[in-house]
Amino acid sequence: METKDARRSPVWLLSTWGASRLVLLLFVLKVLVFPGPDVTSDVSVIYRGWSDVLRTGTFPLADVTWQYPPAAALPIVSPGLLPFLEYATAFFVLVCVTDAAVLALLWHAGRGPGRSPRGAWVWVVGVPLLGPTVYARYDVMVTAVAVAALLAAGRHPRVAGGLAALGALLKVWPAMVLLGMRGRAPWLAAVLSGAGLTALFAVSMPGAFAFLTFQRERGVEVESLGSLVFHVARHFGWEGGVLLNYGSMEFLGPHVGTVGTVSMALSGVAFGWLVLWRLLAARSGGPGFSAHTAADAAFVAVLMFTVTSRVISPQYLVWLIGVGAVCRCFRESRMRVPVTLVLVASLVTLLEFPLLFGDVVTSTPLGITLLAVRNVLLVAATLVGARALWRDTVRPGRPGGAGEPGGLSRAASADTPASAP
Repeated sequence: METKDARRSPVWLLSTWGASRLVLLLFVLKVLVFPGPDVTSDVSVIYRGWSDVLRTGTFPLADVTWQYPPAAALPIVSPGLLPFLEYATAFFVLVCVTDAAVLALLWHAGRGPGRSPRGAWVWVVGVPLLGPTVYARYDVMVTAVAVAALLAAGRHPRVAGGLAALGALLKVWPAMVLLGMRGRAPWLAAVLSGAGLTALFAVSMPGAFAFLTFQRERGVEVESLGSLVFHVARHFGWEGGVLLNYGSMEFLGPHVGTVGTVSMALSGVAFGWLVLWRLLAARSGGPGFSAHTAADAAFVAVLMFTVTSRVISPQYLVWLIGVGAVCRCFRESRMRVPVTLVLVASLVTLLEFPLLFGDVVTSTPLGITLLAVRNVLLVAATLVGARALWRDTVRPGRPGGAGEPGGLSRAASADTPASAP
């Protein structure tokens, strides 16, 4: 029976992936019409315009909506690899190919003792929950790099570090996959690779770091956790409003700066907690680091910085789905409940964008409710995940947990992707 199920599982997995991705492609290619605003205009208008500028050898310095690190130029110009297709069509095809590559990585990672195919299933089921938006942004490509880095960490730590650096230069957040990786090798590789790539972009293309200024001047996006304050305040006479600002719908008006500052302060608190966790887990006399720790730590870190951000765009959820899928490749991962909460939050996200985004922008009771439910699910996932990570790795006891009873043996296996440095 076990052998039969092992043979049948890839068939069902691939069939589900193929059917769901065909539907996504039909939506973004507009063969089928998805309700709500057109989510493909970012690719057909904005990305294409950026691509035209990037091909001249400079970054889009005059466009404040360019808010990405320099390596983001790579996915933006990537449709040029398929010159026989129109720009948007080529982009969607490349995203689909990347999606398939992530599935292959997760399926391979889920095989063997202590591993599970549930990680691949999380990816197959989770991505389409976000609707066509997921294929109309370059976040699947970024997530693929982060997933590859986490899965390479055990046997190829330097490769993992290099991939983390590349991911950080694509969209910053993949740097967090380093948090739970074992030893100095991935960190050193990340620093050297990141410095080399940064220098290359800095000397070869003007304006590589203009995005830092544009990010600093952003407001509070209407889907963020902090935005709930203003959604409710609008019903009690708040004098601000919603405007298209820096490429997204943001609240502008009295006290927006204060909420933005609080959000950044919470991100600082999250960073402090993660640093404390890393130090205590490395010195703990408890279980210490295990094969699943790198993925679990990365998942919690991305959750923390997502919920405390001034912006929670729908495509951010694909980051969580990808890293959560890596967690579920390990049977001992403690992230089962948080990953499930993220999947439910992804479905609610589809309802609030694009289906009922008008209700969110105008702060109707329905819009506020949907947004509150989605954000509460993400906050719950963050708290549950952080508690599980702490309990799994930090225990009172003598320093040097790696050599203590209950800790990770000094002769840790080569495929363990996380341990104390």
